[in-house]
Amino acid sequence: MAVIYQRVALIGLGLIAGSMSLAMRRAGLAGEITGYARSAETRAIATETGLVDRVCESAAAAVEGADLVVLCVPVGVMGAVAAEIAPALKAGATVSDVGSVKRAVIEAVAPHLPDTVDFIPAHPLAGTEHSGPRSGFAELFDNRWCILISDGVRNRPAVDRLRALWEGMGAHVDEMDADHHDLVLAVTSHTPHLIAYTMVGVADDLRRVTDSEVIKYSAAGFRDFTRIAASDPTMWRDVFLNNKDATLEILGRFTEELFALQRAIRLGDGDHLHDYFTRTRAIRRGIIDAGQDTAAPNFGRGSKG
Repeated sequence: MAVIYQRVALIGLGLIAGSMSLAMRRAGLAGEITGYARSAETRAIATETGLVDRVCESAAAAVEGADLVVLCVPVGVMGAVAAEIAPALKAGATVSDVGSVKRAVIEAVAPHLPDTVDFIPAHPLAGTEHSGPRSGFAELFDNRWCILISDGVRNRPAVDRLRALWEGMGAHVDEMDADHHDLVLAVTSHTPHLIAYTMVGVADDLRRVTDSEVIKYSAAGFRDFTRIAASDPTMWRDVFLNNKDATLEILGRFTEELFALQRAIRLGDGDHLHDYFTRTRAIRRGIIDAGQDTAAPNFGRGSKG
């Protein structure tokens, strides 16, 4: 494929940024990729592994002359990073991000950016439980979705250009407004993660079950909860603090459903349970039919995922 951006700056060098760099190189989408991470250790590893073409000693240095800047840092620090890089941004550049919430990111980042750049928030719906500069791989975005928040962006060609980049990295791209994104993700990602953290925490609290038994007898259900609950704690703390309303709404609905299931179990209402499980099973089939997972064991994941 042809080069889409001559210079791309990645601020934060973890799983998503590393995978973006490798995916852009795989398809020849960027002329040069610069990077910066707050941790000196992360910068050293990125330099050693050649994760990006040039590792910089400051975020401002990394974005200098960049056509695209992508904030790959926790949601809670995006505002501070935006303020730091704003004076160094090139006129006509596009600034984007990969955060799991969007309204809070827009409110934190947009006020710091000059009018001469286009801010197009984005969220690739891809990841693993691994983090850090060694965790990325070029295939992470293949056949996954990336959501762009394009409402309010005056420069349509800039949106089309960013869409082309994500498609070039293997992703499907959709566009929606920030509030709708946050509600959708509260259903599909944020609340399930909170439930997984809770279930693993409950198992830890049950002193009747020893640690060795929890590990030794982990069936697929609990094992997959632990995989989800192994995700980066800083990122997920920021997600819940910054998508509070949508998450609380979905948690309320979850609680209502759970009470209904408790009642069915208590009353021995097998018909209710069977109907409920039949309906939810169809959702799993829909995910497989949409190509977002396979019916293979271990949730269809290979060694990377």
